[in-house]
Amino acid sequence: MIVDVHSHLFTCPDDVGDPFAAESARAHGGHVDLTVRWADYAATSPPGTRTVVVGGKARRSGLWVDDAAVAAYAGEHPDRLIGYLSLDPTQPGWRDELEHGHRDLGLRGIKLMPMYAGFDPAAPELDDLYAYAARHGLPLLVHTGTTFVSAAPLRYALPVHLDEVAIRHPELRMVLAHLGHPYEGECIAVIRKHRHVYADVSALHYRPFQLWHSLRLAQDYGVWAKLLFGSDYPFTTVDASVEGLRAVGAVPGIPGLPPLDQEEIEKLIHRPSLDLLGLS
Repeated sequence: MIVDVHSHLFTCPDDVGDPFAAESARAHGGHVDLTVRWADYAATSPPGTRTVVVGGKARRSGLWVDDAAVAAYAGEHPDRLIGYLSLDPTQPGWRDELEHGHRDLGLRGIKLMPMYAGFDPAAPELDDLYAYAARHGLPLLVHTGTTFVSAAPLRYALPVHLDEVAIRHPELRMVLAHLGHPYEGECIAVIRKHRHVYADVSALHYRPFQLWHSLRLAQDYGVWAKLLFGSDYPFTTVDASVEGLRAVGAVPGIPGLPPLDQEEIEKLIHRPSLDLLGLS
């Protein structure tokens, strides 16, 4: 079974505004249809794929998906989808949204977008959020790495910020999105030292050299087991992500260095991520 730990629900144009929508073509070289349709997702993923679906809240970047919409979408396919709530801590009422999404809507994790929303994820005033998540077994999916949105401050996307969070909250399960690209080395340094911190490899396959290099670093540092499969749908699909991982795994590599471990790539594709994140 494949577990996709990183997919989105957008119902454009209702919840995706500018600058996010206007600048999304920078994501990987052209227009991206951001409207999510279950039939399209299902048709581009293997049967039985289990999927974490998130919306997103970042007022600064023009993105705001109501948690109720995510809960309704996940509820339509409970055997396939696991919904997460989203928070923008720069906006009033986020603490109430946290409890409502968890207790009333039954959402099972939290998506944070520090760079898009413009906040420091390591800020001590967020410790209440992290403590609540750890106490209730809500894993975090945190955007790390670059973006196409011009208004989003890159400094808040650096993976090293989550090192401080993990030190203060060692039982909190976190997934750092996109292997922190292009700060993969920093991301690997963080996930290697914390038992419950992982990284997903979503939205990387369409930059094949970068993906090969990132996985080569992961292999050298011995952190294959800390990498989780994700797609970042609708920016790409599960099938394309699997194909891309296998393609870079087949590259002979640099003369004098061993190639990527293809067995580890298959383990990555089929990682039991729900078990690791306490979502089984």
